[in-house]
Amino acid sequence: MSIGQDLPELMTVKEVAAFLRVSPLTIKRWGKKGKLPAIRINSRGDRRYKKEAVLWLVGEMKRTD
Repeated sequence: MSIGQDLPELMTVKEVAAFLRVSPLTIKRWGKKGKLPAIRINSRGDRRYKKEAVLWLVGEMKRTD
C-alpha cells in the first residue's frame, strides 16, 4: 500500500498541512516559494493542491511535468 492512496485529487491548505504535519502557514509559504504549486479557484482565490504535487514533495511519486 502506498502513502496517500486515500487522498483526494485536490486538497485544501488544511488537508495538506494535516497530511504533512506542518502549519497551514508553512504550506502557503511553500506555495509562494514555488516548492508546492497551488491552483487558485473561485473569486476569493482559495488554494488547492494536486495530490501528485504533495506526494512528489514527500518523495512518493515522480514528477510528471
